[in-house]
Amino acid sequence: MENDSRTIQITIDADSGIPIWLQLRNRLVYLISSGAFACDDKLPTVRELAVDLGINYNTVSKVYQDIERDGYIVSYRGRGTFVSDKYLKNEGAAESEADSLIDDFIRQCRELGIPRQDIPELVARRLQEADQR
Repeated sequence: MENDSRTIQITIDADSGIPIWLQLRNRLVYLISSGAFACDDKLPTVRELAVDLGINYNTVSKVYQDIERDGYIVSYRGRGTFVSDKYLKNEGAAESEADSLIDDFIRQCRELGIPRQDIPELVARRLQEADQR
């Protein structure tokens, strides 16, 4: 990647009920762990990202600090913030969190009496509806 930071395509939904900082954190972690950002890619400054997203500087700063602690990024004074590969030591962490959500969802569906074979169809239908919004 060049020295310029990349544009980050993130949409924040203030009406979702999910805290803004958590939406931003989850999106950045996903973009890094999915490979959309490679190791050593430069991220926008806290100020740039706050302005681009129209959110508070302190919110972005909190997220950057949080994901830096988890090894997704590293900041160098005077140089910027870059994607790190330290998170790979905990590579299964993001998947484990998603797996946990999925397990809870399946359990709740089963508690409602939804047959196991109907669950994928329910998810597919909701995904399709979400794509149409």
